[in-house]
Amino acid sequence: MCVATDGWICLAKRDQVTPDTPLTIDSGENGIGLYEVDDQLYAIEDICPHAYALLSQGFVQDGKIECPLHAAVFDIKTGKCLDGPAERGLQTYPVEVKGNDVYIQIKTQ
Repeated sequence: MCVATDGWICLAKRDQVTPDTPLTIDSGENGIGLYEVDDQLYAIEDICPHAYALLSQGFVQDGKIECPLHAAVFDIKTGKCLDGPAERGLQTYPVEVKGNDVYIQIKTQ
């Protein structure tokens, strides 16, 4: 059973994510994209800050995600915007894997 503990929320299974197949997670208020880069999982904001588009439906290559609408490029590990038209980076979320469960820490305001 996947249960939330100590501020961490279990939102996925490890085997749902591969380097070529990111996972879109609807966590309620936040859309999160879960990616595998260099055998590690990274969680970032899934909505492009330039115009509404699911980044997890974009083009993934070399640790970067390209927005499917207007080609903004982001670093998956840091969320940094590498190429416009987006004017800011993406929010990142800490990830922890326990067995096959993937926990993401979502801080509430």
